[in-house]
Amino acid sequence: MAKQRKHIKVTYSTLGSPDPLLHEYFEEDVAELKNNLGARYKMLINGERAEGDGELENRSPINTDWLLGVFACASAAHVNQAVAAAKAAFPAWRATPWQERCDLLNRVADLISERLFEISAAVSMEIGKNRLEAIGDVEETADLIRYCVDAMRDNAGFDRQLLSESDQHFNRSVLKPYGVWGVIGPFNFPAALTGGPTGAALIAGNTVVLKPAAEGSLTACLIAQCVQDAGVPAGVFNMVLGGDEPGMALTAHPDLAGLTFTGSYDVGMSIIKTFSTAAGYFRPVIAEMGGKNPTIISANADLDKAALGVMRSAFGLTGQKCSACSRVYVEAAVKDEFLDKLVDLAAAVKVGDPTDADTYMGPIISADAYQAYQRYIDEMSAGRILAGGWAGRHLAPTEGKGYFVAPTVVADLPDDHRLWRHEMFAPIVAVRGVDSPEEAMRLANGVALGLTAGMYSEDPAEVEWFLDNIEAGVLYVNRATGATTGAWPGYQSFGGWKGSTGSNKAAGSWYYLQQYMREQSHTIVA
Repeated sequence: MAKQRKHIKVTYSTLGSPDPLLHEYFEEDVAELKNNLGARYKMLINGERAEGDGELENRSPINTDWLLGVFACASAAHVNQAVAAAKAAFPAWRATPWQERCDLLNRVADLISERLFEISAAVSMEIGKNRLEAIGDVEETADLIRYCVDAMRDNAGFDRQLLSESDQHFNRSVLKPYGVWGVIGPFNFPAALTGGPTGAALIAGNTVVLKPAAEGSLTACLIAQCVQDAGVPAGVFNMVLGGDEPGMALTAHPDLAGLTFTGSYDVGMSIIKTFSTAAGYFRPVIAEMGGKNPTIISANADLDKAALGVMRSAFGLTGQKCSACSRVYVEAAVKDEFLDKLVDLAAAVKVGDPTDADTYMGPIISADAYQAYQRYIDEMSAGRILAGGWAGRHLAPTEGKGYFVAPTVVADLPDDHRLWRHEMFAPIVAVRGVDSPEEAMRLANGVALGLTAGMYSEDPAEVEWFLDNIEAGVLYVNRATGATTGAWPGYQSFGGWKGSTGSNKAAGSWYYLQQYMREQSHTIVA
C-alpha cells in the first residue's frame, strides 16, 4: 500500500529543504531497506519477471557487509528475448495516440514522485550519494519525464502543416518513432539517467530495452516497477540486468533502431563508430560521454563564492559526476587567497555514511575506483597536495568495509601531466595559476571533452568574453551552489560539445525529445 506523504521537492540548486519531514521520511525508508537486505530481483521481459543465467550480488560501497540485493544476470539470449518483445510491441505502441502515451508517462512520473524516499534510499545506499543528492536524482527523473511530456504536448505531437501549392494540396511534416530503442545507463545517476531517457523514448512512441549499470540495479528495478505499475503495456518497456555482457549484446543487436548511452568517452566513441552504421545505414546514438570541466577565476572574482562553488562541484557525489569541477585556472594575483579558502572548505567536508544527515561526501563507488584514487594520488607527487591525498586511507567509519577517500586539492601539476586531461571520477581538483584570463581560456579549451565550465568574475565584460569563447555545452557564472554542476530540467539544458556528446543536443531543453523521432513529409492532393 502506497504511503501517504507530503511531497517535498529538492533540486540541485537548493539541495536542501526546511521541512523536517524530508529527513523523517528518508530515514524511515533507509531503515526499511536495511531490514530487507538480500532480496532477489528479476528482469522484466515482455511484462513478465524473468530469471537470468546467473546472479549478481550488489553490495553497498558504504559497507560491503550490506548485501542490497541479488539480481538476475542477462545473457545474450535474454537480450534477444527483450528486443524481440519490444519489436513485437512497437506497432501497437506507435499507433497509440501520443496524448495517451503522455498520460501514461505522466503517471510514471507521479509514481516516482510518490515513491521518492523509497527510491532515494536505494540510490544513497547503492551509489553512496548523500541524502539530498539522492533525493534530487529521483526527483529529477520525474521532472525529466514531465518535461518531455510537456514538449510533446506543446508541439501537438510534432505534426505540423507546411506551405501548400494550392487549395488541392495539403503538405505536412510529421515526426515518427524509430522502433526499438536501447538505453544504457551509468551508475552515478541511476534514476535520472535511466528513467529520463526511457521516458523520452516511450513518449516519442518507441519501445525500450533498458540495461542499467550493475551498480545501479536496485534503483533501476524500483524505476521499472513504477513503469509497470503505471500501466505501460507488456513488451513496450523491458529491462535486462547484469554487467558488460548484456550491454555489449544490446549495442550489437541488429533490431535496435536507436540508442541512448551515458558513460565514458572511450566506450561511447566505440559505440558511435560501430552502432550508427553497422546496419548499413545511420542509426542514432544519443551519447553523453563525460567531461573534464574547468573553472576560470578572475582577479575580479568574489573568492568566497568561487571557493564554495568549486568545492561543491569538485566533491559532490565524491567527484563522480560527469560535470564535476576537476580543473581550476585562477589569476596569479588571487591564487594563494583562493587556495587558502578552498583548502579550508575541503578540510571541513564531512565524509562518512551518506545516509546520515550531516554527511556531504560518501564513499567512492567500488574497490576499482578506490584503487584508481590511490594511483592518482601517487601520480600527484609532481605537484603539491594541499588537502586530502593519503588521508583517505583512514576515512572508513565502517572499519575498513567502505570505500571512503578524501576530498583532495592539488596545485601546480606540470602542464603535460595527464591528470589535466584524464577524467578521474574522483574527488580531486587541480588548481593552476595563470597570468591572464586569455591563458586560462587557452588551457580550459585544450582538451577533447567539453561538457560544463564555470567562471567567477564581477566584471560584466569578462563574463561576456567567457560566454563567447569557452568550448563547453553547459556554462555557469558566479554560481555558489556549483561552479560546473547543478542542471535541472527546464532551468538549464544539459549537453556537451566536442568529445562529450554524440548529438550536440542537450537534455531538458527545446531540442532533446526530437532526437527520438525521425521526420517524414506528407503531400496529399485532393
